Amino acid sequence: MSTKPGEGGQLPGRRPRRRGRRGGRGRRRGGQGAGRAVAAIGPRIYTRTGDRGETGLIGGQRVPKDDPRVEAYGAVDELNASLGAARALTRETDLVEVFDRIQHRLFDLGAELAAPKPGAETPSAVTEAEVKVLEGVIDLYQETLPPLREFILPAGSPLGAALQVARTVCRRAERRAVTLARREAVNPEIVRYLNRLSDLLFVLARVGNERAGTADIPWKKAAPPPVTAAGAPSRGRGTKPPSRPA
Repeated sequence: MSTKPGEGGQLPGRRPRRRGRRGGRGRRRGGQGAGRAVAAIGPRIYTRTGDRGETGLIGGQRVPKDDPRVEAYGAVDELNASLGAARALTRETDLVEVFDRIQHRLFDLGAELAAPKPGAETPSAVTEAEVKVLEGVIDLYQETLPPLREFILPAGSPLGAALQVARTVCRRAERRAVTLARREAVNPEIVRYLNRLSDLLFVLARVGNERAGTADIPWKKAAPPPVTAAGAPSRGRGTKPPSRPA
């Protein structure tokens, strides 16, 4: 059942009545408006501050919602969500541990992108060491897979296909970070981290396929049309030339 006010048969701004000690309905003392009821439930999820197409960065600066910085950390948010969807498709302990670490680092990464002027006293959580961690995980799983000698389709098992989607979202997040880095100062390890992460997601997609017993699907390049002696593509036998308009 939903816990949001107004859902699950509960009116917005009203709390369910409590039973008295003797089983009867308890009486309210004094007026209790919607504001107090909502305060008892918790703060509202909406603020109305973004209704004019602006949002706030860490530090209070207001920028358009399509600002390159917002595009960058927004793409990282999409990446984290897509990785979470993939994570829900497996119970493999080792993979869940890998996904868990990555999702936490992506939150750190997004927060850093959302701060145009991070404080010097706040060290970055996205460091060269974290990039090295990704490289180590790539090497570890790569050794368990058969060598890849051709391109493969982004398909296969549910987990493998979901990780391929996450990989493409990661590539987009990397591009958005590069765009931002051309305009403003960005921690260079962020771009490196996203680059390695896309490689790792490709490898893990193959791991997901292998553990599901699903083979990778090689890309079959379309055969070019046969070429005649004159150098023009042949139409083949039985093929009529295109009709000309009358």
